[in-house]
Amino acid sequence: VQLQASGGGLVQAGGSLKLSCAASGGSFDDFYMGWFRQAPGKEREFISSIHLTLGRARYADSVRGRFTLSRDSAKSTVYLQMNNLNPEDTAVYYCRLWYSTIKDYWGKGTQVTVSS
Repeated sequence: VQLQASGGGLVQAGGSLKLSCAASGGSFDDFYMGWFRQAPGKEREFISSIHLTLGRARYADSVRGRFTLSRDSAKSTVYLQMNNLNPEDTAVYYCRLWYSTIKDYWGKGTQVTVSS
């Protein structure tokens, strides 16, 4: 299983970025897919997740109303639209695909930097 993430970069406060993550190498109908982030000196934290078949996105309180997670089940891909970014959103963002503790995969991180 491989996860290919893209879309990070540098943006000014108030701006937007869109991250994508595509899974390959298997069938993922019953999997959850989502994003976590880790800022310097902080623990990795949950941002958002979605069931690839059922939908039902969930969000951390810190991003609810600003971030939107969507999925293309046929492509096993999720998209994280991030609006109204602020410097506190600066972090390495990690894509995750999971079904259980055994089937749990992480992608390489993508840097998001928000300048004030």
